[in-house]
Amino acid sequence: MIYGVSSMTDPLKKVAVMKPSFSLKNADPFKWNYGPKFKPEKIDKIHSSFVSLLEDDGVEIFWMNEDDQGIADAIFTYDASLMTKKGAILMSPGKPLRAGEQNIHRKFYEKHNIPIIGSIQGPAFAEAGDTLWLDDKTLIIGRGFRTTQKGISQLKNIVSPLGIEVHVFDLPVYSGAQACLHLMSLISLVDDKKALVYMPFLPVGLYKLLLKKEFTLIQAPVEEYESSNTLSANVLATSPGNCIMIDGLADTQASLSDAGINVKVFKGEELCVGCEGGPTCLTRPLLRQ
Repeated sequence: MIYGVSSMTDPLKKVAVMKPSFSLKNADPFKWNYGPKFKPEKIDKIHSSFVSLLEDDGVEIFWMNEDDQGIADAIFTYDASLMTKKGAILMSPGKPLRAGEQNIHRKFYEKHNIPIIGSIQGPAFAEAGDTLWLDDKTLIIGRGFRTTQKGISQLKNIVSPLGIEVHVFDLPVYSGAQACLHLMSLISLVDDKKALVYMPFLPVGLYKLLLKKEFTLIQAPVEEYESSNTLSANVLATSPGNCIMIDGLADTQASLSDAGINVKVFKGEELCVGCEGGPTCLTRPLLRQ
């Protein structure tokens, strides 16, 4: 299979997704830290409508094995591995209930003959939701509850030989260790030089780096960011200037549209807001070019 990713906005050609599983639809909301908007009976329809949007944009869909090993969060395929131009990196999720999820990804890559160029090992944790390709030679990593310094150090050792420059920024505590606040909860690139950001949480160093790289910053409205449990800022770019987001966030959508971004929406509140994972999280990009 042709593969390779080093951008958040280059045209999305191939993506790995996972169908809603028995584990997810029968998950204990308290155990998995799912919110009151979680409605398992609606998840199949939501996920299907999201995948249809991807297909409408010409994205080729690859399905991961439906055996999620009892990990309800495995539907959020972005986190357990990271794709580079040279192959995949197996991550090590920092949420204890997601331990071993990278093995699902390992089997997928082996099946499709995609090389695995490294993995996070031992007492180290890293989730791909805490990573962001600022450009093809710059990887941003968020250090927080899900991604530790040991995980970051290992990840840097894997990508540095590829000529990738790594910048690390601390994430805020916000709702605490049980909640999911990834780097991608603060920022989504929506065009080559445009980013949707939640300014109150944006690290100063990252803010300065974005300005140095001449990005236009589109501010995510505070009220919708809070009411969506941070998911208003999680937007999936399918190509430069074209993105998919959760429906019902009119002010955020208007901010993107005013900045020249074409927005498609899907009714995903009961899955995305309820389970702390947005449209980007539901995908594992395999090829952007």
